[in-house]
Amino acid sequence: MGDRSPKSAQKQASQKQSKNDGINQQKNALVRSQQATKAKAAAGKKR
Repeated sequence: MGDRSPKSAQKQASQKQSKNDGINQQKNALVRSQQATKAKAAAGKKR
C-alpha cells in the first residue's frame, strides 16, 4: 500500500510539477531556437 499522508501527497505533487516544468523548459528552448533559425534565414534572404 502507498503512503497516503498529506506530506507524501504534497511531495508527489511537487515532484510531478518539477518534472512538467523541466519538459516545458525544453519545449520552450526548442521553439526559441527554431524561431532564431527562421529569423536568420529571413534576414539572409533580404540581403
